[in-house]
Amino acid sequence: MTRPPAGPAAPVCFLGAAYVPTPDPPARRAVLYVVVDTEAEFDWGKPFARDLVRVSAMAVQERAQAIFDRYGLRPVYVVDYPVASQPEGFAPLLAILRRGGCEIGAHLHPWTNPPFEENVSLVNSFPGNLAPEVEEAKLAVLLGAIRRNFGVRARFYKSGRFGIGPNTVPMLVRHGIGVDFSILPGADLRATGGPDFGAFRPVPYLTAGGRLLSLPMTRGHVGPLAAFAGALEPVLDRGLARAMRMRGSLSRLGLLNRVTLTPEGTSAARQVALIDTLYRNGYRRFVLSYHSPSLAAGHTSYSRTEQDVRRLLDGIEAICRYVLGPLGGEAGDPRTLPPPLPADVPLPAAV
Repeated sequence: MTRPPAGPAAPVCFLGAAYVPTPDPPARRAVLYVVVDTEAEFDWGKPFARDLVRVSAMAVQERAQAIFDRYGLRPVYVVDYPVASQPEGFAPLLAILRRGGCEIGAHLHPWTNPPFEENVSLVNSFPGNLAPEVEEAKLAVLLGAIRRNFGVRARFYKSGRFGIGPNTVPMLVRHGIGVDFSILPGADLRATGGPDFGAFRPVPYLTAGGRLLSLPMTRGHVGPLAAFAGALEPVLDRGLARAMRMRGSLSRLGLLNRVTLTPEGTSAARQVALIDTLYRNGYRRFVLSYHSPSLAAGHTSYSRTEQDVRRLLDGIEAICRYVLGPLGGEAGDPRTLPPPLPADVPLPAAV
């Protein structure tokens, strides 16, 4: 995968699928969407296991939802199987859904999502690395649980660990998914078995002949050298620059920082700087994301204490306030995103 060239976003051929950019006109207002990785609690530093299915943090999701309600935002909770299949997981979201406060999508974590036909491993934690029939069977079970327990047809998807593969796009189309949030622009995850998103930018793309909208996470560079990031990125990951850890040095000096739009592990000031930099460069769609367990202390590295949780919530508030205030943006309605559903796509089985 090559790095994106300078200038407007270009079409990308990725894992056999053609992604055609559909950038917004400069005159368009900024639009903010929210995508929540709504998942079971597990220690990210330990091996994956089938029994990591606790969902106690779902009881506190209203802490962030209250912020979204104030700003008129309708988050997309992409839920994994432990959340979708256990009352402790889905009941708190069902209350939000029934009052019109959110949308529900699918988030596939293979190690806790039946059928269990693959070995649990780092490589197999990326759904796109599974045999195509296994990846699809797991998605069908997940969509069935969502249909049964939320009473909705999921049209949004985010692959666990950003792990899309060569069979993912046609699979999503077959199951009526209209929007995919699985791309992390500029990230190269090949060292751990994942995909390389180096050619993507944080703009919407159409793929599968226009039947699937890919809306990447918001990710870019801030700092005095941000304008030169396209040229510097390939150099920083090679040879002497990599051996000397130049990327880390530039980050510590505040000259070039790669930032994702999330309150997890990043200051509100840096988030605002990212939004400003991207907005000045013509980007208009912004996707705020975080992990649901981070709203309860002790479940993720971002929220070890209640004070950490408070900072995270303050970060969410700061992002919403800035985009929908000084920047003059608007709350994005995810219901307007999916392309029309083909008439020949059947409802998922309630399994």
